[in-house]
Amino acid sequence: MVVRAPRIPVTVLTGFLGSGKTTVLNHLLRQPALDGTVAIINEFGAVGLDHLLVETSEEQFALLDNGCICCTVRDDLVTTLKDIAARADRGEIPSLRRILIETTGLADPVPILHTLIVDLELAELFAIDGVVATVDAVNGLSTLNLHQEAAKQVAVADRVLVTKTDIADDVSVETLRQQLGRLAPTAKFVTVAHGEVNADLVLAGGGFDPDKLSGDVVAWFREAARAADHVHDDHCADPHCSHEHHHHHSHASAHHGIQSYAFVIDEPVAWPAFAQWLEYLTMLKGEDLLRMKGLVHLADDPDRPVVVHAVQSVVHPPARLAAWPDEDRRTRVVFIVRNIDREIIERTLARFASIGAGAISRPARQEELA
Repeated sequence: MVVRAPRIPVTVLTGFLGSGKTTVLNHLLRQPALDGTVAIINEFGAVGLDHLLVETSEEQFALLDNGCICCTVRDDLVTTLKDIAARADRGEIPSLRRILIETTGLADPVPILHTLIVDLELAELFAIDGVVATVDAVNGLSTLNLHQEAAKQVAVADRVLVTKTDIADDVSVETLRQQLGRLAPTAKFVTVAHGEVNADLVLAGGGFDPDKLSGDVVAWFREAARAADHVHDDHCADPHCSHEHHHHHSHASAHHGIQSYAFVIDEPVAWPAFAQWLEYLTMLKGEDLLRMKGLVHLADDPDRPVVVHAVQSVVHPPARLAAWPDEDRRTRVVFIVRNIDREIIERTLARFASIGAGAISRPARQEELA
């Protein structure tokens, strides 16, 4: 009799742009309940910053202080998961107990779940333990109304974290909670302030149950199945089909007018000018500024970078890091926007950068984004 090894539980952490996924992930990975966890971070855009904000490494895999491991998806998720399993078998990842997948803010989680269910090799190794969705208490209602991806992220979840309740009023939180209840009537809801949440409230522990999904979600799974059938394998005979095409989507066209822009600033930045620019930009284009995040090299404190975040019209307080997370000490800023021309960001950035003595700004060159 062959004794089958227990499957590794997988938790999918999803949520729209700026809903606080990375902040929640940081808090979760520092809790003992997630010892032995591999966190997989997906990033949308030409320059990835999320993995730097979780931990520091130039490698695909980064060991965190508490024994967790963080990695970024450089190919497709199937390859990444199989690579993790192979490394664990070789003893390179000791005590692997859980996989936590953080999706991009624009991701439809259904294809990810479908892959974990129908891929026979993955199904032998991994079991979906739960789907956790983060929803921003400040912008959540408008986001759900404007973006189908956000609604789908909630509808497939069995845990919904209502984040940023520390800066939202009680009426807004309750109104959002009612809307979320209609989208995910069987989900458990948890309010979160400052990104701090107990891991025991997030980890489902009961397994993902497709039978509890609504009719709409079941239809989405069928769509995912049809899309998967269309994907060609490595031996595709169609001369117009590149296998790589199926794993790398255009950042400008795949998400209905949503684009990602990245900028590099070579010289140290004067913080007052940078802060004024960010406030001006959010005031000017806040509704379409879906997400902005960056690492800023300050002229008056070059050894301690500042992390900046903005979501629509909300600019979050800057956070200073104790040290640079990698060898690159230039300011890097990533925008995910809807219907905003790159030229507007470039022009306003150049104008305000000129206020700070010695600040030289330019868009990132393509070779720097590889």
